[in-house]
Amino acid sequence: MDEAMMRLIHAHQFPGAIIVGIWNSPRRLQEYMPCKPLIMSPGRRLLTRFSQDAGGAPLSDYYLKFITTGLKPFIDKTHRTLADRANTFIMGSSMGGLISLYALTEYPDIFGGAGCLSTHWTIGQEAMVDYFGAALPKAGQHRLYFDYGTATLDADYEPYQQRMDTWLQTAGYTAGRDWLTRAFDGAEHSERAWRARADIPLSFLLQPDARSQTTG
Repeated sequence: MDEAMMRLIHAHQFPGAIIVGIWNSPRRLQEYMPCKPLIMSPGRRLLTRFSQDAGGAPLSDYYLKFITTGLKPFIDKTHRTLADRANTFIMGSSMGGLISLYALTEYPDIFGGAGCLSTHWTIGQEAMVDYFGAALPKAGQHRLYFDYGTATLDADYEPYQQRMDTWLQTAGYTAGRDWLTRAFDGAEHSERAWRARADIPLSFLLQPDARSQTTG
C-alpha cells in the first residue's frame, strides 16, 4: 500500500494519505462476515452453515464498532487527519472487500467510500448481493470501487458482481464518477494480484473532491 501510494504521489501529485493497516485476528472469518445479510430472511439458510464452518456466528458488527468508536478516534487524535466523511475511506480484499462494503452501508456518515477488491460474494451468494444492493446509501456522496480477476477463486465472482452493478445503476450510481467496477483477465485471488493493482482503487477513491485519509 505504501508503494502504491508513492506511485500515485509521483505520478499525479496527490498529497498522500494516512493508511491504517488493521491486522486480522484468528477470528478473521467471523469478524469480516457481514452479519445483517445472514439474519435477514433470504440469508438465514446460510447462517447455520457459516457458523459451523467458521466456529461461530459473525462478529462483524462488533468489529465495525471497534473501528468506528475505537480505532478511528484514536487515529484522529494522534495524527493530523482530515476526519470528515469526504476524507475517510475503507478498503480490503476478498472477505475484506465484504467488510469494507458493510462498513460503508452501516456507517455512511463516517465513510465516504469503500474499495472492494476480489469481493468474496460466493460466501453469501445472491442473498448477500441483494442485501447490499438494497442497503446502498443515496448516490452522490460516496464512492464505491469493485474488481475481480478470472482465475482461482476470482473466476466465480463475475455473475455476482454483475448483479451488484445492476443494483448500483438502479440506485443512481454513475460508472466512472461515484462507482467503478474493473475486471482483470488472468488475475488470481492473491495478495500478489491485489498488490499489482492497489493504485487503481486508491486513485479512484482519492480523486480531488474526496481525497486524503484511507482506513482499511
